[in-house]
Amino acid sequence: MLVIDLINTYYGQIHALKDLSLHIEEEEIVALIGPNGAGKSTLLNTISGITPSRTGSIRFNEIEISQIPPEKIVSFGVVQVPEGRQLFSPLTVLENLELGAFLRFSRESREDIEKDLRYVTELFPILRERRDQKAGTLSGGEQQMLSIGRAIMGRPRLMLLDEPSLGLAPLIVMEIFDVIRKLQEDKTTILLVEQNARAALRVANRAYVIETGRITLEGEAKVLMENEEVKKAYLGKDYREKRRPL
Repeated sequence: MLVIDLINTYYGQIHALKDLSLHIEEEEIVALIGPNGAGKSTLLNTISGITPSRTGSIRFNEIEISQIPPEKIVSFGVVQVPEGRQLFSPLTVLENLELGAFLRFSRESREDIEKDLRYVTELFPILRERRDQKAGTLSGGEQQMLSIGRAIMGRPRLMLLDEPSLGLAPLIVMEIFDVIRKLQEDKTTILLVEQNARAALRVANRAYVIETGRITLEGEAKVLMENEEVKKAYLGKDYREKRRPL
């Protein structure tokens, strides 16, 4: 579905992504883990066309998308849930969700869009209760649900999820990851950027590790979960405490 081949992305003179290659198959969840500043969000922004690569190729369903505008990439079915949610705070929950379907209004019936609204509120029942509430007044967890729901309204074929668990309470994180699994069951392909490496590897089919703009490891998620380098670097203090000698 998505094939990235030797892309190089820059911020001015800063070389952020360096000869980076990866691929995603249809209906997979692929996790991208790595330290802060490694280039995870940059990769999502490059795929989305927000920060285009200078060289290399990005093909989505055999179409080269590396140098086309973000709105055109969205129309192909590549939808990003950005870090920080970036909701329209003065607008209501319903208005934010409808904006997610903006490109669909000219080519689809209202019934189709209403059907997807019902689907989103089945995934996140709290959004039904909050539909007339301004997005800026929601809790952090509710805002993350709304951000994901808004992306779903775009009917994504590939969803780019950037740090969906960031700053959320553990119970909300569990709910978010349950929805990620449900989206895969409903045939949405997902590229998941996540600091919570343990949660990401548990939900993903495959994973990549990125460091200083380069892919350093890749493989099945369950295999990387047992990789000693990954355990030491990304699976947190629980692993280190278990390994501490008596």
